[in-house]
Formats: sequence, structure tokens, C-alpha cells
Amino acid sequence: MLGLLRFSCKPVIFNPFNKFNILNKNVVNRCLCQKQLDVNTNVTKDVILYKYKNDTFFKVVNIFALCQFGFWTYLSTFAYTKLRDAPVDSSKETKWWRKINLGENKYRNALTIISFLIGWGILTVTWMYSLRSVKYLILRKGGKEVTIVTYSPTGSNRMFTLGLQNVSCKESRTTAKSQLPIKVKGHYLHYILDMRGEFTNPSLFDNTTGLRRNWAI
Repeated sequence: MLGLLRFSCKPVIFNPFNKFNILNKNVVNRCLCQKQLDVNTNVTKDVILYKYKNDTFFKVVNIFALCQFGFWTYLSTFAYTKLRDAPVDSSKETKWWRKINLGENKYRNALTIISFLIGWGILTVTWMYSLRSVKYLILRKGGKEVTIVTYSPTGSNRMFTLGLQNVSCKESRTTAKSQLPIKVKGHYLHYILDMRGEFTNPSLFDNTTGLRRNWAI
């Protein structure tokens, strides 16, 4: 009798994880799907998805690039036109840097080319950075197209409109740290969304431009 009572009072221990996890997973997936379905991407007017206004910074950067381009171009011209082939003292007592004849063709031409490439390189990188930095991201009326507005070296805006199927976000908005790259089909480099900017419609962005799309090669 005592054994039967002990058996009847013993708590029943069971493992709820298997069924509970499956049920919980289904509930979460159902909620996520429902959340995505609740976002109406068929907008009735143009909607700004993202904006990052920092005109002063890009003006300063482009002015700096122009100054560097002018300096290195002048140095390149000076090296090619002003350096003269002059004899040097090649004795053992002379310092090694005094033995270099900068007017010699190989040194003069090398300085000319290197200075020219540095100047154009700085200018090109700065211009490409400006042209790939997104200022506005606008979802057009109907929700099928998006307009990308970027900065330009001249200080004006550069914009173009394309279908959403031609835009792929390479990373999640919630996991990006400093920059969020966006790939545009047919363009070689990525467009950059600075995370210091403002996502004015996060849910709409995540369900339109923020999707990762795989294109067939």
C-alpha cells in the first residue's frame, strides 16, 4: 500500500522539448510570415526609404582631391621639364643619396609617371566614392521601382531609376556596422549606404530594396 502511494505521488517527468520546439518554431515562422505579409509594398506615392545628407563632407573631400591632383600634376610636370642630367660624385666617401642623378632618364621618367598616377589615383578614388555614396533611396509609386540618388564631384545630385529585381542588398540592415553595400545589376561596384544615415521606413526597406537577390549568370 505504501509502495502504491509512493508511486502515485511521484511526479511525472517528461521531455517537452521535441514537440514544444517544433510548435514554437512553427509559431515563430507563422508570425514572421504574417509580419512580412502585413507590409504593403504597393505604395500609393513615392516613399523615401533612406537618406544621408552630408554635403559638406563630400565638398571638402572633393576639394582636397582637386588640390592633391593639382599638386601631383605640377610635380610630374616639374620632374619632366626641370630635372637635368648632371654629373655626380661617385667616390666612396660620398653619401649614397648624393650619388643618385635624378636628371637621368630612368629616374626622371619614373618620378614623372609615379607623380602623375598618384594624382589621378587620388582624384579617381574620391570621385568614385562620391558617385557610389547614396544620399537618398526612394521607392517609387507602385512599389516596383526604386530611385537611387548619389553625390557627385560637382556638388549636384546624380540619380537613376531601376526595377527592384535589379537591386540586391548584400547584408542585413540589422547586422551592418558602418556601411551597407547594395549591388545594382549591370554596375561593377557596389553602392554604399552609410549606417549613420536614417532609414525612414525600415520595414518597407527590408521588404523591397533590403532583400538579397540571386541573379543567374
